[in-house]
Amino acid sequence: MKRAFFLSTLALAAMIAVPACADDYKLGTLQIAGPWTRATPKGSPVGGGYLKITNTGTAPDRLLAGTSNVADRFEIHEMSMDGGVMKMRPLAGGIEIKPGETVELKPGGLHVMFVGLKKQLQQGERVKGTLLFEKAGKVDIEYQVAPLGAQSATGGGAPAGAMPHGSMRHGN
Repeated sequence: MKRAFFLSTLALAAMIAVPACADDYKLGTLQIAGPWTRATPKGSPVGGGYLKITNTGTAPDRLLAGTSNVADRFEIHEMSMDGGVMKMRPLAGGIEIKPGETVELKPGGLHVMFVGLKKQLQQGERVKGTLLFEKAGKVDIEYQVAPLGAQSATGGGAPAGAMPHGSMRHGN
């Protein structure tokens, strides 16, 4: 009897000690994990947003657009290397998330852009936003602000030669 009580108490304590991650969101068959952004230098006109989207369903969906409370515009971008030159362009058609696949938006690849920042993004704060999917609809999320130059939500630094968004030319 004492052993059963001890085990049930231990199980209860474990459930209390491991809260659900506040940075994960679910919308229909889509799972959105770990939204984050970087702190920005004072006066920076843009910031980048990163996250993972997993489609657990049987039909594709598409991230079409979004909003953020800290920027005038929200754009979906792709970065690529072309002849040794890094290029960035907006993706007018959004990003497809195929059934059973995970798409990661990360520095140096697919990402969202907060264009026309209304304020400097400060490490440790949270930025409210909304994502719009073609089939699943809208979901409200929050981006955790990591340190300036971070390459992950946990704050890993930028690799040598990395260029922050604020100093990159955006567009075609």
